[in-house]
Amino acid sequence: MKILKVALFLALGGLGTQAFADSGHSTTGADKTPVESYVYGTSLDIKKIIAISDIPNECAPVAAQMTYEDSQGQRHILQYQVMGTGCSNG
Repeated sequence: MKILKVALFLALGGLGTQAFADSGHSTTGADKTPVESYVYGTSLDIKKIIAISDIPNECAPVAAQMTYEDSQGQRHILQYQVMGTGCSNG
């Protein structure tokens, strides 16, 4: 039973990483924007939000990403944790 839970966790974790894969096809490696992880207290310079990932329908903390431009016009991708939308308490 424990092995089944571990296998399910690994399978779902593998699907989650695919959700954040870039769907666009880049011809050069220079177009890749590094993903920054948010930690409490991170100072953000957000001028324009370009995209926010969909939140999975799970009742657990899940990873989300936001793509934005700062006041200098630089593009950033920020990864952070949010609570999934699958919890309902009435």
